[in-house]
Amino acid sequence: MKHNLTETLVHGVFLLLGLVTVGCVLLITVYLVISGIPAIREIGVIDFLFGPTWASTAAEPKFGILPFILTSIYGTAGAIVLGVPIGFLTAVYLAKMAPKSVKSFMGQAVSMLAGIPSVVYGLAGMMVLVPGIRKLFHIPDGSGLLAAIVVLAVMILPSIIKMSVTALEAVPKEYEDASLALGATPEETWFRVSVPAAKSGIAAAVVLGVGRAIGEAMAVMMVAGNVANMPSLFQSVKFLTTAVASEMSYSSGLQRQALFSIALVLFLFIMFINAALNFFLKGEKRP
Repeated sequence: MKHNLTETLVHGVFLLLGLVTVGCVLLITVYLVISGIPAIREIGVIDFLFGPTWASTAAEPKFGILPFILTSIYGTAGAIVLGVPIGFLTAVYLAKMAPKSVKSFMGQAVSMLAGIPSVVYGLAGMMVLVPGIRKLFHIPDGSGLLAAIVVLAVMILPSIIKMSVTALEAVPKEYEDASLALGATPEETWFRVSVPAAKSGIAAAVVLGVGRAIGEAMAVMMVAGNVANMPSLFQSVKFLTTAVASEMSYSSGLQRQALFSIALVLFLFIMFINAALNFFLKGEKRP
């Protein structure tokens, strides 16, 4: 009787915590919808989403966020293309190939990389990466989309590496032993047996890393130039996150409402990207 009461109590606590989490998400969603819809109605959906010019403080203000949307898409895609393969291959090396001493050292380094504040990433990018891009490509200013992509790619590495290593190490050793017994090489076993078996965990790592790349603001603001241009590798750009962060402190009226609308678009954008990644990476084909 006492055991059943304790089990029911624990179950109730977990259920309550889960409902609190869901409730927070719903409250954020409702707040963004209520705060963001008025500006979209006043500006117009087409002009707001597909307008090529953002001039919120001009005498005749324009509130087109197409440059922010395209910059966020290109920046996130670039970070995925650059960061995911590096993180995945590093995870395979640490989980399957690295000696214990190397694995311990690199594991601590990855954990330290995960704990570095985003402003430090931005500062390092601003002081090292931006001048390096300027000198390497002989351009007037190194701040731009390329610098933001590199910084974001580095920032998502810890999440991808740590979760992928955990997923790979959780694969039963019997799977690999059976593959090796059938004549497969260690490399074939790792990539054709272990990796598919750990697919769900690796996909979760990618989703988590992409979520950080999409939502990052401070580091990107310090290296991207923070100018509302259409996306170009060597031109200053502004992301959806940095658009909100850079103007919210002095905004008012329609400008402030438009920033809430950008936050709503960013929220929906993150939800769509996460849903798509979960569907394509984690979804299993059913007969």
